[in-house]
Amino acid sequence: MASLSLQKIIDKMKLENLTPELDISKVKVTQPDINRPALQLAGYFQHFEKSRLQIIGFVEYSYMVSLPDERKREIYSELLSGDIPGIVFCRELKPDPIFKEIAIQNNVPLLMTRKATSTFMAEIIRWMNVKLAPCISIHGVLVDIYGEGVLITGESGIGKSEAALELVKRGHRLITDDVVEIRKVSEETIIGTAPDITKHFIELRGIGIIDIKTLFGVSSVKESQSIDLVIKLEEWSKDKEYDRLGLEEEYTEYLGNRVVCHSIPIRPGRNLAIICESAAINHRQKKMGYNAAQELYTRVQNSLARRREEDDE
Repeated sequence: MASLSLQKIIDKMKLENLTPELDISKVKVTQPDINRPALQLAGYFQHFEKSRLQIIGFVEYSYMVSLPDERKREIYSELLSGDIPGIVFCRELKPDPIFKEIAIQNNVPLLMTRKATSTFMAEIIRWMNVKLAPCISIHGVLVDIYGEGVLITGESGIGKSEAALELVKRGHRLITDDVVEIRKVSEETIIGTAPDITKHFIELRGIGIIDIKTLFGVSSVKESQSIDLVIKLEEWSKDKEYDRLGLEEEYTEYLGNRVVCHSIPIRPGRNLAIICESAAINHRQKKMGYNAAQELYTRVQNSLARRREEDDE
């Protein structure tokens, strides 16, 4: 299961640690969801997700302040008794001494942010959904072509890296070569990233490893990209029927998300970079409402209809 260290969350979200005496080096967050313990402060602890990061906003804080000390100890002891990875106080609010005392006794880190509760929640949920999303690794090359994330797949040695290099030379951006880490961040979106060890590198047979960022500059690489289109390179076979119109889309599936897929037959002399560019532009055009194949089909149907009318006359 994917996890995030609490220290990484503190660094990314610029949080202040209110309990520096606690060792947080081994604290991990495994849930991308967060919780505002409003009902729990009122004493209702059924279905309470203690594995989530807890957020205290102004409303919860105001209620906590209004409680008598005996009730505070009772509620706080129950709230902080589980393995809570951390509690974040928003709007620079600080916990009262009783809350801090019980939190330290139960080894629950207390954190603080200056941001408003809704703003902080939106930021941390979006970031954690990406970091803790389901992830798989596949063999391929991911390139940003005119803003479209194009995943190039195919058998080893078929020319994926060479096509990516030509695309970079033509002004497009490389995300990763050889290994693509795919994360499902929503029911409609998957994003691809590079493993840290191979980031910005391309392997070319006969030449070796080249560093794209060093050779072509920072404008030629990108950290991550949503995958909008898959291009599958395969050896040309005279016995196989290839789509020549594109009226019906083919799809491939990653982590339950369907992505448009084009199978491109490879023969000597074909410029793969231009083919990939054309596929990306055509896919973008379809998303904007224009389908060239459908336009051709409509023209043919209209022409046949006119001929039938002329024959009837």
